Amino acid sequence: MSKVLSIRLATAVAATALLSVAAGAAELKLMTGPQGGVWVPLGGQLKDAWEKAIPGTNVSSVPGAGIANIRAIQEGKADAGFGNTISTADAVNGTGEAPLDKKHDKVCNVATLYPQYFQVVVLADSGINSIKDVKGKGYATQVKGNTGELIARHVLRVGGMTYSDVKASFTNSYTDSVEQMKDNRVQAFALGTGIPASSVMDLSTARAVKLLDLASIYPDMQKINPAYKLVTVPKGTYAKQDKDVQTIGYYTHVAASCALPAETVYKMTAAIMPLKPSMAALYKDMGNLTPQVMALEIGVPFHPGAAKWYKEQGITVK
Repeated sequence: MSKVLSIRLATAVAATALLSVAAGAAELKLMTGPQGGVWVPLGGQLKDAWEKAIPGTNVSSVPGAGIANIRAIQEGKADAGFGNTISTADAVNGTGEAPLDKKHDKVCNVATLYPQYFQVVVLADSGINSIKDVKGKGYATQVKGNTGELIARHVLRVGGMTYSDVKASFTNSYTDSVEQMKDNRVQAFALGTGIPASSVMDLSTARAVKLLDLASIYPDMQKINPAYKLVTVPKGTYAKQDKDVQTIGYYTHVAASCALPAETVYKMTAAIMPLKPSMAALYKDMGNLTPQVMALEIGVPFHPGAAKWYKEQGITVK
């Protein structure tokens, strides 16, 4: 046999072996968030952890968005992804607005990660002390389709109002809303994000503001969406905030296809807690992660594999 032929045969054998390995490897598609957001690097950490926890599995981490990720799981275009608990609950129950008005019955919950905060910031001299006081006043929020705008509508609803009862302003950026507050064109600014919000911090340097406590409307908010939670903005989060303020919260969570094998999702779930230190370095609220936080009920059924891991931690979920 010639030397050239031997090399060709060796190369062919090696290529065949690589193809066999690739063919035998499991593939998981994880959808994260828009470029520049925290979901992308968090997704990179999950990818590495899951590949180590499930030998022979290749995880592709690709950009996405909360609602798009859940739709992709439902349609079999993704195996797992980040989501917002309120919109995922709407999708699973078929109680949301299009395209979430049809039941997404192939989506299961895996783990809740960290809270996001719906904040209603008002000018201190506006006379607004509750949601009902917003009637007839300027009320800034985001354009329709944003999570913050959806909650802003829900908050008005439980206060017995619609946008027609306030001087609504819809903006494409928090910066625009802040400028309207600074100029007194609006007296209330509603947004859903983490804390402290840089936009609110900016506003508080120019105007005296306060956060509305929304604890009194929480029961009615849960009737609209069971994934709403009551969360606390600790005192001192913003300038001159001298007490804790309770507001409406929702969470970032990880969802997965209900069709994934239970053992696979069990290992995926078990791999999350060890990531806590490195995830907290990316987003500080991840430093509060516990099995109890991961197992929060959000109105979305848990995958049996995730439920198995929680049971081992002494937590029963459904």
